[in-house]
This record gives sequence, C-alpha cells and structure tokens, in this order.
Amino acid sequence: MKILFIGDDWLGSNARSLADGFRQAGNEVLVVDSTAVTVPTRLSPPWVYAKARGHRAPWQVRAIHERIERSAADFAPDMVFVFKGIHLDQRRLLDLPAAVHVHYSADDVSNPENLSAAYLAHEPEWDLVVTTKRHNVAELRARGARAVGFVRSAYDPAWHHPTARRDARRYLVGFIGVCRPDRRADLVDLARRYGERMLIRGPGWRRVPELRATRAHVSGAVYGAQYSAAIAQIDANLVLLNSDNRDTHTCRTFEVPAAAGLFVGQRTDEHAELLDDSTECFLYSGSAELTDILDRCAAEPDRVAAVAAAGHRRIVADGHRYVDRAREIVALAQEARP
Repeated sequence: MKILFIGDDWLGSNARSLADGFRQAGNEVLVVDSTAVTVPTRLSPPWVYAKARGHRAPWQVRAIHERIERSAADFAPDMVFVFKGIHLDQRRLLDLPAAVHVHYSADDVSNPENLSAAYLAHEPEWDLVVTTKRHNVAELRARGARAVGFVRSAYDPAWHHPTARRDARRYLVGFIGVCRPDRRADLVDLARRYGERMLIRGPGWRRVPELRATRAHVSGAVYGAQYSAAIAQIDANLVLLNSDNRDTHTCRTFEVPAAAGLFVGQRTDEHAELLDDSTECFLYSGSAELTDILDRCAAEPDRVAAVAAAGHRRIVADGHRYVDRAREIVALAQEARP
C-alpha cells in the first residue's frame, strides 16, 4: 500500500516507530509530521494560545493541513493513516482522496484527555478506528464507529535492544516514564526505602519535592537508544500503568524486556498472557508484594539475570515489533475498506 502517515515524527516517538514499521512491512510510506500541532513548543505563541483557549492555534492547524493536502496530491495514497489526530481538522482529513481512512490512538479513547469534540463528531466517518486498549473496542462500537480494530502496543528494535551501559552506576530498582499523580506516592515510598539504589527518569520527577529528601537518583527523560542504555543500569525495571487510561498493558510492557531489562510490573490479565510470572517477569498486586520481589532481586542477582533473559527471548520470539503491528493494521484496513 501507499500510506500517507500523519503523526508526531520526533526522535523516539511511537508514531515514528509505527511509520517505520509500515515501511518495513513492504509499504510505501510518506510521513507528515504533526508535532507542531500536537505538542507546540513551550512558551511559543501556539503554546500560549493552546493554554489560554483550550484548543490548538488555528494558523498552526491550517499550515499542517496545507502540507498534508500537498503531500496527498503528489503521493496519491491508498491509505490515510492518522496517529491520534484529535487536534486536526477531521473533515479535511476525511476528505483526502484515498481508498481507506484509518485513525489510531495509543491511549484510552474514552479518556477525555485523549478526545476532542471535533474528533467525536466525525468518529463514525472513519473507515477504521484502531485502539491499543481492549476495553475500548465495545465502547467505540457503541459510539457508532464503523469498524474497530484492536492491536497491542509494541517495541522498536532500532531503539529497544540489549545495549552496553554508558554509566558505571547500577541500581536495584528503577522507573523510566512520566510523572503522574497515580505513581507519585508509590515511587516516593520506594525511593525512601531504597535510596541511592533507585533510579527515576522522566518528565516531571525533578519537580517532586518529596524525592529531594531521598538519596534516589532523579533525572530527566530519555528516548531512543538512550532509553535502552538506562534500562541496562537497572536490575528491576518497574512497568507502571496509567490508571486514567485503564491500562492493562503499555509500551513499556514490550520495551523493557526487548531491551533485556527485568520486567517487574503490575499484575493484569494481559501481562500474565504475555509473560510467565516468576520465570519471564515478576508481577505484583500491591506494595508489600513489590518490596518482597525487590528484596529478593537484591539477594538473588543470578535469578534476576535468568528471568530477564527469558523475558527478552519471549517478547522477541512472539512478534511484538512495530512492523508486526503494522501488518496487523494493514490486514484490518483491507477488511474495513469500503
């Protein structure tokens, strides 16, 4: 297929990885970067406008659509694929000439943070809506979506693979991800318990005052190959879910073991389907069970290495790359094609 791919194209983004996955699956792909609308530069006029008005700057949206329409005219795509384009002009996207129009979201499409009134008004007109949340499937159908597809999240072998450490320090436990209210208390408690043996990296964590009173190492976000290098420093890598998205798995579910990190995550049906508890990962249901796992990891480094290696083999063998997801989406799109 010839796929016009509209999504955020910054280094390490999931959208870039999926676009590359479509290409690796044998499709011809043309990307139009939507980052300027999705994540306007902090303190720029579009950022100030979005903060003040609650929606994206119209001049920025128009500029993106002019690029999209020029690209579509030159490229003549078979598929228009939009990666979470809720802030774009839905009518202009749906009117692009193509055999099939697909909207994809990696987040819970029933969470108001991941929706816009304009998107909801046009949702039934998309030929296919793809979600990574199993619980969204029935909800999308109830909202009138024409066709709905479920695919899991994925990992990108270009970024998520075993790698040598770039720092001599090692940590017993670590978490790499965004600071969210549902994660703060638990991570602060762990930082108090494990101190300098804990690493926390990601947006927002350096602004948590309680962490400053611990000896935990707190730093900024890492993307791409730097993510895997950070994983290599950590014995037990926490896979935390987003409660606002009602996650039962996440990108980290695949990225951590793909990078040969030990997966220590919340117990869900999907996690239990993907990895075998105690031999390919460690799953927990509460803070007491988690600290017991971490204390055992400290006492049994050989077991940590064996379980991490087994988890890596399982995730790599079972077909969870973005190219695998791209093939699934193309098959769904062909079924949904009008």
